[in-house]
Amino acid sequence: MSLKEMMDYSFSQQTYEAWKQKAEETLKGKSIESLSRRTYENIQLKPLYTKEDVNEKTLSAFPGSGDFRRGSSALGYIGESWKIAQRIDTESAENFKERLKTSFEKGQTAIAFTPSVSILKELPELLTDYYQSYPLSVNGAFLQNEMIYGLAALRNSEKISGYVGKDPVSLYAKQGGRKESLESVYDRLFETIQTASSACPLLKTLLVDTTVYHNGGANAVQELAIALSTAVYHIEQLKKRGMDVKDILKNIVFHFSIGSNFFMEISKLRAARSLWSKIVEAYNASPSLEGQMVISADTSWYTKTAYDPYVNLLRASNEAFAAVLGGIQYLHVSPYNEPEGEATSFSDRIARNTQLILRDEARLSTVIDPAGGSWYIESLTNQLIEQAWSHFLEIDEKGGILTALQSNWLQEQIKEVAKKRQKDIFTRKQSIVGTNNYANLEETPLNVELSLGEKSMHSDVFPVHEARLAEPYEKLRKRAEKLTKEKSAPAVGLICLGKLKNHKARADFISGFLAPGGIKTERSQAFEGINDAVNFVHETQLHAFVLCGSDDDYKAFGTETVQAIKAGFPHVKLYLAGLPDEAEQKALLDNGISQFIHLKSNCYEIAASFLDELEVE
Repeated sequence: MSLKEMMDYSFSQQTYEAWKQKAEETLKGKSIESLSRRTYENIQLKPLYTKEDVNEKTLSAFPGSGDFRRGSSALGYIGESWKIAQRIDTESAENFKERLKTSFEKGQTAIAFTPSVSILKELPELLTDYYQSYPLSVNGAFLQNEMIYGLAALRNSEKISGYVGKDPVSLYAKQGGRKESLESVYDRLFETIQTASSACPLLKTLLVDTTVYHNGGANAVQELAIALSTAVYHIEQLKKRGMDVKDILKNIVFHFSIGSNFFMEISKLRAARSLWSKIVEAYNASPSLEGQMVISADTSWYTKTAYDPYVNLLRASNEAFAAVLGGIQYLHVSPYNEPEGEATSFSDRIARNTQLILRDEARLSTVIDPAGGSWYIESLTNQLIEQAWSHFLEIDEKGGILTALQSNWLQEQIKEVAKKRQKDIFTRKQSIVGTNNYANLEETPLNVELSLGEKSMHSDVFPVHEARLAEPYEKLRKRAEKLTKEKSAPAVGLICLGKLKNHKARADFISGFLAPGGIKTERSQAFEGINDAVNFVHETQLHAFVLCGSDDDYKAFGTETVQAIKAGFPHVKLYLAGLPDEAEQKALLDNGISQFIHLKSNCYEIAASFLDELEVE
């Protein structure tokens, strides 16, 4: 083919039906619908999206226009890049001063830290070289008032920008409380906002923080609906204290945690801007003027693990990438050892460099709305908008966000989603690499404090229970480590029936299946005879064994092997890898098999039962 012919060549148009037919050929008899998956938001994900999946009338033609789903600014990050806001968590003023200096030398572009009494005492001196050059990115929480008054006393305080926000509703959900206490909280917040507006007019002071709900297991629809409900509650509380709606809107910053579902998280942020534009319009304000949505984000604490902790680097990178594509203004990337508490200089530097790579090497700051034009993301965005709005109205019908929390209805809604997530990791339908899949029994985990479960804070309102998704498995590993110290490493014997090719796949499966519980496996040689299996049980003196072989081997001598082992060692627990047909199952159960372990088995429950037995023994 000549160069001219190549230049003139064009591919033929393909229809969806043609693609579907070709795809089903590779699926060997399965339908294309078998590739569909339903998310925790109850959204059906399809294997292919086309323009037919999106009503083009709902789309914004350009970034900075329409419902702002494509971004708040027409130039995206080309006009102004997002702020690298790595949070400093320390109560030592000296350490804070050194880390702040280092962070700006290494690429930080915002002042971000967790306020403490010791830091606030010396805040003017600590920030003197930075507050006029860099914006603040701070959740003031219970210390917001003290921090605002400290900033207001600084020279040239009118140049202070960014946000020092507070979300009374989020704090209420996190700790539990009473409605009466919130009245005085909003009285004080009103005074704080007035002070900041006068002394620091560029500083935003009202926060809508959905982190606590995300860490409780909430899905994207719930996070969005709660964000809207909380913002409306803020507006109504401050309105009745005499504040103008437009002044309230100018002060609001939204803070989201970004989870591991890459495309869902991008769509969540795009949907948030669209939904907020409708709320702003409902208050007769302009989304492009008074109601321009400012989004702060951090990568998820909920998804991080204590075991195989360096995988957290990859998780945080994925989440940071989604946050940037979604169009945030401030971003904190969690250090890989975040579950331990305070970051090290190494983990903090790597987390900051993650953002620098996205900005400077991946050059995401030079592309306007890189997610635009994806039918998949646009479809997800539309579905999130519709469902989040419906859920927002449902919360409103319950009496609003505070009433929904006081009745514990909202906590129960979130708990239902958290249970589904937990069930999926227990059955390994949802993978946590290094924790419930590909676990390494020889590694040293992070030194973390595991949650003790739900509790009421001396109130009728239950706090939203925050716990990392991996914690149940981490508790199993701690139990296994305790057994190792007190007695011996928990182990299960694998009785390998038949030739290597017959048993290897299932033996490997069982080893990987039990490792998340901290349980080792001792594998036998390939056995062709029943006596070899009995001798292996005698030699190892283990409490439990799993038969691993092919279905044909099970039929040939599986039942006889089980009978022989139980006759000599009645106390031994026997399991079988795989799921034979019903008749074979009955025969094996009748002769001593306790349970069948297969792809759909509950990994967590089986590992926990093994540990229960070993602890009793």
